[in-house]
Amino acid sequence: MKKIAFLGPTATFTDLAVTTVFPEWHKQPMLTIPECLDAVYNDESDYAVVPLENAIEGSVNITLDYLIHEIQLPIIGEIIAPIRQHLMVHPKHVNRWREVKGIYSHSHALAQCHKFLHREFKGIPCENVTSTAAAAKMIKETSDQVLAAIANELAAKEYGLDIVKDNIHDYDHNHTRFIVVGKENLQFPKNDSVFRGMKTSLMIVLPDDHAGALHQVLSAFSWRKLNLSKIESRPMKTGLGNYFFIVDLEQEMDDVLIPGAIQELEALGSKVSLLGSYPSYSFN
Repeated sequence: MKKIAFLGPTATFTDLAVTTVFPEWHKQPMLTIPECLDAVYNDESDYAVVPLENAIEGSVNITLDYLIHEIQLPIIGEIIAPIRQHLMVHPKHVNRWREVKGIYSHSHALAQCHKFLHREFKGIPCENVTSTAAAAKMIKETSDQVLAAIANELAAKEYGLDIVKDNIHDYDHNHTRFIVVGKENLQFPKNDSVFRGMKTSLMIVLPDDHAGALHQVLSAFSWRKLNLSKIESRPMKTGLGNYFFIVDLEQEMDDVLIPGAIQELEALGSKVSLLGSYPSYSFN
């Protein structure tokens, strides 16, 4: 049986994505994103699923930075999942939920529910924890206080909490992009997930800074009609003002167009690394 590491504890949104797409696999919850990636790198897991980007909060920088600066593992798949946040309390306090003295969740989840919290719980402290599931677990273990967690329905079920307000996120179109990394390609199981198409991700380091350098990079893709769905800069960590770029292309690595663009960029003095060419799936 394949082993798959994910950002835990049990019942995080990452766990929900893994359970939906890989229901038969042996799941290994980890405390941090680096631990997930290390598990694959050290052959303790076959694959890892970690969050990369949220539609509201943007990129998960630790995922990008760790893959670039610490270990090199290819991206071999993508899972796009809806993010539905719910307010939950210990069952003994279900009738007192409006009296909560504190609300706990991951920082992204709190930000995604900002309007609701400002409207319904203005002045009530909101505390960051390592994950939405960790918040639910803490509420289960702190029954002597009227506290609440923001998490998903899987967390409520796993930790025996009552959802007192569902779908409290500010935007209905909120989704998170998870990536699957591993040393070998995999065949996605046939289940309720929907194939969205193929993608290719590249890391590009520009040559010495000069006027028009980024324009030259983009032109290499533009005239070949290669559609970029994303371009993002991240610090090189070698000095102020030094950046690399991550670009996502909406097609599979081919034998002509993408290699041609890479060769053109390298001829201009850029350094290009392939992060992965992989299938993208989504579920409702």
